[in-house]
Amino acid sequence: MSDLAGRYASLRADPHIRERPLIALPRVPSELELQARWFAGEWGRKFQTTTGQRAEIVQFGFWNHEAGPDFQDAAIRIEDGPVISGTIEVDLIDRNWELHGHGVNPAFDGTVLHLFAERSGPEFFTRTSSHRNIPQVQLDLGALADSDATNLPIAHAGRCLAPLRNLEAFRVSSVLEAAAQFRLRRKADRLRQRIEIHGRHETIYQSLADAFGYKQNRLPFTLLAQRLPLALLQKHRDDAEALLFGVAGFLEAPDLAVVRISTRSYLRFLWDRWWKHREQFARLILPPKIWRLSGARPLNHPHRRLGALAALVANWRKFSALANAGAASDVASFLTSLHHDFWGKHYTLAAHGSASLLALIGDSRAAEILANVIYPLALANDRDLWSDYEKLRAQLSNRSIKIAAARLFADDPRQRQFLRTVVGQQGLLQIYEDFCLRDASDCADCPFPEQMRRWP
Repeated sequence: MSDLAGRYASLRADPHIRERPLIALPRVPSELELQARWFAGEWGRKFQTTTGQRAEIVQFGFWNHEAGPDFQDAAIRIEDGPVISGTIEVDLIDRNWELHGHGVNPAFDGTVLHLFAERSGPEFFTRTSSHRNIPQVQLDLGALADSDATNLPIAHAGRCLAPLRNLEAFRVSSVLEAAAQFRLRRKADRLRQRIEIHGRHETIYQSLADAFGYKQNRLPFTLLAQRLPLALLQKHRDDAEALLFGVAGFLEAPDLAVVRISTRSYLRFLWDRWWKHREQFARLILPPKIWRLSGARPLNHPHRRLGALAALVANWRKFSALANAGAASDVASFLTSLHHDFWGKHYTLAAHGSASLLALIGDSRAAEILANVIYPLALANDRDLWSDYEKLRAQLSNRSIKIAAARLFADDPRQRQFLRTVVGQQGLLQIYEDFCLRDASDCADCPFPEQMRRWP
């Protein structure tokens, strides 16, 4: 890979970039999202407590199956002291510790760290029922790597300066490639960080779950992969599929008498394996409201995507060997040929069977997995596959790409030429996130057009 990414990094260092958001979106996540993103390592593992001490997460632990703090079997180190084992609690607001009764609940006496996103006002101390003071860490929401522009309106041509419209084709291609290289390196860096926290196999598994969640259901898929680690599913190999559907909340009190005959045997198969684990995992079952079951193409329904994840887990040894080897074309062939007896014929757990065979993972989703998991993983392993990456054809456009194209190209007829590859789309998204998610009134002062005129 060339040093175009470094050149782009210098370009985006301009102090004018992203001064203000284009539209003020709510940035306070739900408590479940906060917990999931902390556990995924998005804040790293080194923090400063509210009293100024250094705190390091030695072991992130596991989602707690029982009553008590959110994460069990964790370990931390304060300053240069010894490793302290215990549990970790993550709240939206510091005072939720008291509002939820944790301070008088002996189940929380083993807590070694209390993380929260917002202060409630006056200084608050986290104490156990025995009045032991617990170190506190405030998580910086501004540090989250959010870049979802899908809630923004499609921009009209002329709203900004459309800086890419008037550039020579070779210059446009060069800056898109530079931005795409920069984006790929950032994805690789995040994978390295997650691997350091959770290990290689768990990181690949969590990343795949994220890819299957699409934007509508990314959070529940992330939670599933965290609450049901790959190691646990492999330990319960025969019940892994049932565990996934059970903890997802899709098997809650099924009435098999009213279920279509074509799905009854499959549901019975799942339920007969889920019920013996249900009590153990009851606290981890996802709430129904977290799922968005409408608005997606039938082939992308969460039930089918979860079936695809279960099929990958069942074939993990072969898939992980291909993924770790960086054999992108072999990974794509493996993904698109993956089969499931039930989900090859059904859209949902309740739908009629399809007359024709349905692909478990289509070409577009396989391409997304290559771009967002396999190639970044190869780069994280210090393998340069850029020459293969830049050959990837873009399978589908989406709302974010359409918004970015409208802002940066306006009515330039060359859009299709530049955005027919994954490199073109990824580069465009990176430029849009860096330069255009800002107050439209600042567009006249945007440094990007001038930067482009001087781009070599």
